[in-house]
Amino acid sequence: MNLINTLPEGIQTLISQYKNPSPTEFEDRIGMPGYIPENPDVIMDAIAAIAQGKNILLKGPTGAGKTKMAETLSYLFHQPLFSVNCSVDIDAESFLGFKTLDYKEGKQVIEYVPGPLIQAMKHGHFLYIDEINMAKPETLPIINGVLDYRRTITNPLTNEVIRAKKGFNVIAAINEGYIGTTRLNEALKNRFIVIELSYIQGEQLKALIQETTDLNDEKTIDAFVQFSADLVEAASQGKISEEAASIRALLDACDLSQIIPPKRAILRAIIDKMEDEREKEVVRNLAETLF
Repeated sequence: MNLINTLPEGIQTLISQYKNPSPTEFEDRIGMPGYIPENPDVIMDAIAAIAQGKNILLKGPTGAGKTKMAETLSYLFHQPLFSVNCSVDIDAESFLGFKTLDYKEGKQVIEYVPGPLIQAMKHGHFLYIDEINMAKPETLPIINGVLDYRRTITNPLTNEVIRAKKGFNVIAAINEGYIGTTRLNEALKNRFIVIELSYIQGEQLKALIQETTDLNDEKTIDAFVQFSADLVEAASQGKISEEAASIRALLDACDLSQIIPPKRAILRAIIDKMEDEREKEVVRNLAETLF
């Protein structure tokens, strides 16, 4: 089923008004659909914000679908998606680009290679900043002017003043409390519309497993849906980390279980990623009761 056709008429109208209609050299950067929200309001609110030129900040645990949500918005608006994956080592060049030596007509020249922020601004496309709160606080102020009404930046590498082309939007993702993250500056957070995502469960998760994995045995799929619910409950009680309840990892286990036994698939996709032996035992016990 076409995702757009499942949305209310008013939301479809918004998409058609703001959708990028023209072919682009960055066609291969347009995301694929696949995000299934626990609450349909989540995707509709994100569409409304994007259509009004707002930046959106996706909050949620690991594996809740933040990246897939960004890709789905890219698909709906037919907008290429440039990405920055943040880490503690990220610097301004990760956003802005860099200078490099090249040769033209036998002469050595300095060439500027634009980064994802500059590319997205100049072409009027989406910029996705993954785990934005993992970046060092001193790195992020370079994008303050990009995120507010000015939509401009002075590129320190070229001294060029760049004003974002219409269609440019920033989608950022955050996982609060994750190891290596820092508290996001309130002034920066206020430049976003915040949308909280949670793990999908029940029939929605079942549909996602059926649509995106190789698993086709309904009994096994139902067992994985219950297994996911048990993992989420264990995470909420502090028995295991949120990473152990990742939907992404669960889907990997579903794929593997089409070929190898489910308990071994869970071992490879989930348990072997964990370091705490007590947490591993919790997941093993949950798997034993269902498979």
